[in-house]
Amino acid sequence: MLEAMARILAIDYGRKRTGLAVTDDLQIIASGLTTVPSAETIAFLSGYLSREKVECFVVGLPRQMNNSPSESVVMIESFIRALEKNFPHVPVVQTDERFTSKIAFQTMVSAGLKKKDRQNKGLVDQVSATIILQSYLEARNNIYQRSKP
Repeated sequence: MLEAMARILAIDYGRKRTGLAVTDDLQIIASGLTTVPSAETIAFLSGYLSREKVECFVVGLPRQMNNSPSESVVMIESFIRALEKNFPHVPVVQTDERFTSKIAFQTMVSAGLKKKDRQNKGLVDQVSATIILQSYLEARNNIYQRSKP
């Protein structure tokens, strides 16, 4: 039987809302967790970490097409410092989040969600966090597969 591990939690931090996604306790599947007002993210995470073990935070870092940081990087870096201060025992991994909102919207279209549901920005943020987490898991697994003899 497989032994449960701590979860990995992804964060799509925005000016108004923050989308959150989390793995199952075997770190196989990424699922949307919720969307919270950005000002309440640290408080929400504090409550979540009191109930669940989290191995690391994966924070989406927006970049421009030329790979330079986007204008919202300053806001996100400030949030990362708050994460590190409030949860010093949980490592923070930053990952490129280019196109996640567009991919999230397209995923919602492909899944057959009605236009009204696709206009729910909170749902788009949650799906974006799930895509960030799934991409992180795939990259981590590819590195693991390549390192095997």
